[in-house]
Amino acid sequence: MNKLAFVFPGQGAQAVGMGKDLFEQYDVAKRLFAEADEALGYSIKDMCFEGPADDLKLTANTQPAILTVSVIVNEILKEHGVQPDVAGGHSLGEYSALVAAGVLSFKDAVALVHKRGQYMQEAVPVGEGGMAAIIGLDDEAIAAACEKATKEAGEVQPVNFNCPGQTVIAGTTHGVEKAVEELKAAGAKKAVVLPVSAPFHSTLMKPAAEKLAAELDKVAIHDAAFPVVSNFTGELETKAEEIKANLVAQADHPVRWIACVKTMQAFGADTFVEAGPGKTLCGFNRRIDRSIKSLNVENLESLQKTLDYLKEVR
Repeated sequence: MNKLAFVFPGQGAQAVGMGKDLFEQYDVAKRLFAEADEALGYSIKDMCFEGPADDLKLTANTQPAILTVSVIVNEILKEHGVQPDVAGGHSLGEYSALVAAGVLSFKDAVALVHKRGQYMQEAVPVGEGGMAAIIGLDDEAIAAACEKATKEAGEVQPVNFNCPGQTVIAGTTHGVEKAVEELKAAGAKKAVVLPVSAPFHSTLMKPAAEKLAAELDKVAIHDAAFPVVSNFTGELETKAEEIKANLVAQADHPVRWIACVKTMQAFGADTFVEAGPGKTLCGFNRRIDRSIKSLNVENLESLQKTLDYLKEVR
């Protein structure tokens, strides 16, 4: 095996019950859920285990919930002697990667992403912004349709370059609706408005980025123990100041996930472990490059499968 990459999921991966079997089996999961509850002032553990789903999907709750489960998975893998050579995370997942690399403390990261979720929600009133997934159209055609829709209906732009054939757009509600019309006419296989409450990673998130910058000034940020790829630049970063600037920019700039994966591959990563709820990033990997070996760890069953595989090949 060459190098090992850990990748951490973003918003949308949440599910009621996540982390529960890990909590029952591992002391580190008990400790980290307790730390998260203390940092937040309410029980994210209860919300993860019992829901309700409507509360769990509120951005200010989703972000610390996914981060907590993802960091727990990272710590459990570490206990089993499995550590990455390089890491990355999709949007919110970048914070999980930075905790894994020792850039942020877990407590600081949990509080930060809770606030990040609040700031993103506050930046655009509910109902005035949205996102849509575009399937089966190239980036140039998507950018052109967004430009046309911006002039005619309201601001909209590509914000998540997830994998070949899947790009997400975000902007004002009218801008997104108009862009969806244009993209369907241009031959998109699918153009689906997403059930989200804000236009994440669009320029409309500038107020959130500014508030986040002020919060990042209050926490200790360290150089990374191993390289972490930035959503904003698509490049590997290890220096604290660069990482901090990129986290601010990440809030109101596109997630360049295809570039992130290719950068980790160029670094030598050929096996990727998705650490945290869901298998979204494994799916993106298949579309980016089928030669990538993708594993995931979200519960005891997937943990055992991944450990068994890594034991064989290392």
